[in-house]
Amino acid sequence: MITLYNTLAKKKEEFEPLHAGKVGVYTCGPTVYGKVHIGNLRAYLTADTLRRLLEHDGYEVRHIKNITDVGHLTEDDTAQGDSGEDKIEKKARAEKKTPEEIARFYEQYFRETETAMNILPAHFFPRATAHIPQMIRLIETLIKKHHAYEKNGNVFLDVTSFADYGHLSGNTLDKLKVGARLEEHPDKRHSWDFALWLKAPEGHLMRWKSPWSEGYPGWHVECSAMSMEYLGERFDIHTGGEDNIFPHHEAEIAQSECATEHSPFSRYWIHSRHLLVDNEKMSKSKGNLFTLEDIEAQGFSAMDLRLALLSSHYRSQMNFSWSTLEQAQTNRKTLESFRDRLNNTQKGVSLIGKTFDVIPYKEKFLEALRDDLNTPEAITALLEFVREGNKAMNIETLSNPEGVQKTFLECVDLLGLVFEKAGSIPAEIHQLAEARQKARTEKNFPEADRLRGEIEKAGYLVEDTPHGFVLKSSIKDS
Repeated sequence: MITLYNTLAKKKEEFEPLHAGKVGVYTCGPTVYGKVHIGNLRAYLTADTLRRLLEHDGYEVRHIKNITDVGHLTEDDTAQGDSGEDKIEKKARAEKKTPEEIARFYEQYFRETETAMNILPAHFFPRATAHIPQMIRLIETLIKKHHAYEKNGNVFLDVTSFADYGHLSGNTLDKLKVGARLEEHPDKRHSWDFALWLKAPEGHLMRWKSPWSEGYPGWHVECSAMSMEYLGERFDIHTGGEDNIFPHHEAEIAQSECATEHSPFSRYWIHSRHLLVDNEKMSKSKGNLFTLEDIEAQGFSAMDLRLALLSSHYRSQMNFSWSTLEQAQTNRKTLESFRDRLNNTQKGVSLIGKTFDVIPYKEKFLEALRDDLNTPEAITALLEFVREGNKAMNIETLSNPEGVQKTFLECVDLLGLVFEKAGSIPAEIHQLAEARQKARTEKNFPEADRLRGEIEKAGYLVEDTPHGFVLKSSIKDS
C-alpha cells in the first residue's frame, strides 16, 4: 500500500488509481529560458521516485512533463500571471536570438541534465507552442459556459464563477480581497481574475491568431490543455514544486473543473518544498543558484547530487550545503564498494558459508518509500543492509551472493542510482581489503596495517566507514 500526502486534502491518503493498474501523472516541467538548477531538480526527482515506486509495485504509468516555451511572465510570482514580459521573449531580446532558439537550447540542456541525473524520461514532453489549438478550444468552452469573458481581445477567467477557488492553496476569494498582491488590468472584472488569452502588443514576438485577437495564451491554461490532451479530463497525480501551488495550480483546477464539470481535476497533488542553500534562498544575486555543472566542477558526480537531494524528505525544508554533498559522496562510494564486493564474491570465491537474510532490509526499505516517498529512511535502510552484509562477509563467505546482489540492485534502482563501471578495482585488491577487514575484526591490527600498506603500494586506498570499507584509486579519487 502506497500512501501520499495530498496537498488538496491536507493529509496523507492511501493511493487508489482512477483505473485499476494504470496511473496518469502530470509534472509541471521547465520554463525554457534558463538552465535548470538544483532546486528544480529536487521537484523532478520527487516525480521520478514516485514513478519508479509505482512501476515497481506493478502499475502501468503514463507520465507527462510539459515544456513551457511561451506565456510564462516575469511578474507571475507576485501577480496572477497576466501582465509583464514573457520570460523567453525577454531572454531572446537580451541574447539577440529568436524565442524558438532560446527555447530549444534550454530544452535540450534540461533533457541532458535529466539524463545525467538518471531521471526517467517522461512518455511525452508536450510543448506549449505545439498545443495552441487545444488551448483555444478550452477557452472557447469556458466562455460558452460563462466562466470566462472577453474584452478588447483579452480573455480572463471569472474566478467568482468557481465556488471552490482557493481549496488547494488556502487563498480563497475573501483572503484575496483583503491581502493578496494582484496585478491590475483595465479589462478585468475583478483583480483576482487571471488571463487565459492576451492580445499581443506591438512588437511582441510570439503571437497566434484566435477568435479574440492575435495574441498568446496565459501561462495557466497551457497545463490544463496539455494534461487533458494526454491524460484525459481527470487523472491521478499532479506533481510540482510548492511555488506552483498558487497561483498556477489553483488556476489549473479552476479552469479545468469549470470546463469539464469533473471534480477533482487531479485526485492527488504532490508538492516538493523549496531548497535552501546554506540557509539562504537561492538567487542569482547571491551566487547560490547552482546547476549540475557547478556541482561537477567541485568534484562531485550527478549521482552524488541525486543521493544528496534524496537524503531529505521532499516535503521538508532542505538546507543544501557542500558538506551534504560530501556525505552523499561517501555513501555513494560505500554502495559502489558493496556492489564490487558482491561481484567479486560471485567470481569464484567458495560459496560455502552464511546465508544472509535480505528480506527484513528489503521490507524496511520498501516500507519507507511507500510511506509518502520517505527517501531518507529508505537510504538509511539501504545503508543498514550494506553494513550488515559487509559484517556477514567479514565473518565468512556468503552462500547466496547472487540473491543479495539482486535485492541490493533492486533497492538501488528504486532510488535511481547508477554506479561507476563495476570491476574498475581488481579482485585481488578486494581480497586484500577483505583480509584486512577480517584482521581488524580479530583485533590483529599489525596484520591489518600490513595489508593496508600492500593495498596502498598497489595504488589504492581503503577507507573505513560505519557501513563497511570503501576502496578507491589513490590517483583518481584522492
